[in-house]
Amino acid sequence: MKDKIKKITLSALFIAMGIVLPFLTAQVPQIGSMLLPMHIPVFFCGLICGWQYGAAVGCILPLFRSLILHAPQMYPNAIAMAPELLTYGLIAGLVYSLFKRQGIAALYTSLIVAMISGRIVWGLAEVIILGINQTAFSLEAFMAGAFINAIPGIIIQLILIPAVMAALDKIGVVKFKRPV
Repeated sequence: MKDKIKKITLSALFIAMGIVLPFLTAQVPQIGSMLLPMHIPVFFCGLICGWQYGAAVGCILPLFRSLILHAPQMYPNAIAMAPELLTYGLIAGLVYSLFKRQGIAALYTSLIVAMISGRIVWGLAEVIILGINQTAFSLEAFMAGAFINAIPGIIIQLILIPAVMAALDKIGVVKFKRPV
């Protein structure tokens, strides 16, 4: 019961972080879409609390932020981001949990698999959402939105998340699982 309360509390913290972090880039929305500030707490939640919590936080965060702050815009952005971020939290947490030795290699593998999976889900969500309005979503738009424009955010995530997880391991807050 204590572990569940801890994970729920941390999940609430990650939702709060996801609401606050985009304010760092709010003056220039194009920078926010490049740095991907809402993605970071979702990855942390999946890695620290587990895939179930990461998926829930990922789904809730963009919708909740859109409802209370009107950013991202609910349609089509927040609606497309919800399954994308759900996938990030779910896949990062699930893949990470499959490793017996959870260290830097496991983190990078989990992050990369989750990033690719989430971007595919985002592309599918965009096709469905824009298809309802009979608006085309081209391969070029997918590649630009999912990868090319996101390169700065991807780099930040691949540097920041393992560094913070290693620091949390070193100080004993979140321990990498050790072989028994």
